[in-house]
Amino acid sequence: MNEATTADAGAGGPAPGPHGLRTGGITLDGNAVVAQGLRHVYKGGTVALGGVDLEIGTGLFGLLGPNGAGKSTLMRILCTLLAPTAGAASVFGHDVVRERAAVRSSLGYLPQEFGAWRLHRVEEVLGTLASLSGLSSKQERTKRVGEVLEMVGLQEVGHRKVKKLSGGMLRRLGIAQALIHEPRLLVVDEPTVGLDPEERIRFRQLMARLGQERTVILSTHIVADLGAGCRDLALLDAGKVIFRGSPVELLERARGQVLELPAPAGEGVPEGDFEVVSSSSSDGQTVHRIVAAKGVRPAGAREAESVTLEEGYLAFMTARGRGSVAVQDEPDEPEEKTP
Repeated sequence: MNEATTADAGAGGPAPGPHGLRTGGITLDGNAVVAQGLRHVYKGGTVALGGVDLEIGTGLFGLLGPNGAGKSTLMRILCTLLAPTAGAASVFGHDVVRERAAVRSSLGYLPQEFGAWRLHRVEEVLGTLASLSGLSSKQERTKRVGEVLEMVGLQEVGHRKVKKLSGGMLRRLGIAQALIHEPRLLVVDEPTVGLDPEERIRFRQLMARLGQERTVILSTHIVADLGAGCRDLALLDAGKVIFRGSPVELLERARGQVLELPAPAGEGVPEGDFEVVSSSSSDGQTVHRIVAAKGVRPAGAREAESVTLEEGYLAFMTARGRGSVAVQDEPDEPEEKTP
């Protein structure tokens, strides 16, 4: 069941504060989500968030970072499932602590783990959630369920039990349950873990489509998850935002760090102060594509003509001495077609 579907009504709106903010909450024109000084410390002293400031508008927003960076903690706070230790956050002007009911009515949430309702049919799951979200008319519920199933590409398996769905279909059902009440904000946490390459491509295309008419926050440590639909992103590491901008800006930061290093075939992976991203061989020669720290260029290396978003992310983390946590071991994917 969608964790962000129901909640007790929160207290009345907080009194206005200085600088256009509200005590205990934030309002800022043009932004779906605003976080200011957001901090969370778990029992035992683990600092998950160390003062996060973010403003997120309409479209597909990427929240990148290695495992343990604090991404899931941030998502759970925004979805009112966890109260921050300090700081404030709002969703469409509603404080995530004081106005939980208002926040939850405007968002849909797909957590990392979604596997409930295994013995129910897909249509039954969505129909029940539609009823809980306030659609009392059976005719309206049926219509909305059909719309959502078509939106996520599950219209052909609506009669199937959840336990019979593939991993990719299950993730799409997770999106469907988050969309059933027509939220203005969709929050998706690590959506493609365990999916095969083709399902990952389908999921990215779905996120791009959904981001055209609402705010979608996609939290992941796999850069390729963002796809071409992402125009704005933030990098989170050790509980802090270390980069905020467009994918193009991140690629620009990587200039001079992504290199091609030729070597005779069969010599193995070279060693040095750099990370090997990929290798390709032809005509007795292997070309290693590497990401090096700024100012480091192994003998014989040449600057790559183009840079991928994954390499831009790795270059940024390498410059901070965190390249090892950014290395991704993901399967090769077939060529992605524009939806």
